[in-house]
Amino acid sequence: MNVTFGAYYTLIMAVLVLLLGKLMTRHIRFLRDFNIPEPVSGGLLVAATIFALHQITGLSLSFEGSLQSAFMLVFFSSIGLSANFSKLREGGSGLFIFLGVIVVFITVQNIVGVGLASLLGLDPLIGLVAGSITLVGGHGTAGAWGSVLESQYGLTGATTLGIACATFGLVIGGLLGGPLAKRLITRNQLAQPLTESEQLRDASPTVSEGSEVANFESPSNAPRLITADAAVETLALFAACLAFAEFMTGLTKGTAVQLPTFVWALGGGVVIRNVLDYVFGFKVFDRAIDVFGNAALSIYLAIALLSLKLWELTDLAGPLMIILAAQTVVMALYAVFVTFRVMGKNYDAAVLAAGHCGFGMGATPTAVANMQAITNQYGPSHKAFLIVPLVGAFFIDIINAFLLQGMLSLLR
Repeated sequence: MNVTFGAYYTLIMAVLVLLLGKLMTRHIRFLRDFNIPEPVSGGLLVAATIFALHQITGLSLSFEGSLQSAFMLVFFSSIGLSANFSKLREGGSGLFIFLGVIVVFITVQNIVGVGLASLLGLDPLIGLVAGSITLVGGHGTAGAWGSVLESQYGLTGATTLGIACATFGLVIGGLLGGPLAKRLITRNQLAQPLTESEQLRDASPTVSEGSEVANFESPSNAPRLITADAAVETLALFAACLAFAEFMTGLTKGTAVQLPTFVWALGGGVVIRNVLDYVFGFKVFDRAIDVFGNAALSIYLAIALLSLKLWELTDLAGPLMIILAAQTVVMALYAVFVTFRVMGKNYDAAVLAAGHCGFGMGATPTAVANMQAITNQYGPSHKAFLIVPLVGAFFIDIINAFLLQGMLSLLR
């Protein structure tokens, strides 16, 4: 028996999933320690319940798909709208070197995934799902590419598979980064642990008098408010991104430059943001974009997890764990022998390696948590805290999207 939920009821169910996830995160320390997103924790519990109902009663639930797609496009538009090219200059040469390290790593991650999938007799596309689609990309990219692989490439259960891999990556990324960086620091004698008084001092940072740049833990005293006018302004930017995405998807359909709609939404955001900045001198409200983008991602993930069909994964559990275990080893080796060495073999490089493990397997919040665990013990790394959020917040998604499109064209 199949029960279908319309758009209104789908949205209600998604909000209930978010509230459940919030409650679980508040009371379960494991979820907080590993930065598991609230829609993931709540959604997986609901997905497991739906799975049990299906196995026992044969009941199958369906949810409104167009609503999920709309929120997905808003999320990727927010990434593009956050991509101010002037921030590239702030990172200096280190940012460009780190971007190069990441480009090579994404390629390696996908080669490992596709190669192992082929050796295990699986569809090579499953290797991409267990590669940069989910590990570098995270849950948002997992769901976006999952729907593309299902509709355009016939890979059944790609979204379900992607959510599972992304959740695994979040946990492993949080477990791996801190111990790996600590070993690099102690083995190479890069820093000494802070004394208790030094840790207390660094836990309460201050901004020097006259300084125009606030510490990342000390926001400006007079932030711009998210008012109704600001909300309308931001919604107009999102609408422009979605219109651009729809237009470009239709224009390029069947051509050599055909891309998924969400990639055009992201690209449209980049173009619109920088044209407004450099041509019209219009200051885009970053915080409002972040609020709308994060809310859209949460609702999108909640709907995606509600729509999971876990029974489609039963035959892939064993081979999938082999691929993910290999990806974990590759991540650790790459962070030690490539990221750490290329970035200078110093304390900053060790902290960057911890951050790379965080978003190379999980997400940017995991990367920041990894770095904070190290800097709380050994002292600050301003270079790492500048570079990693810039790369992990939006540049990684842009790079990953185009590298994945290239890999798909080779596998097609």
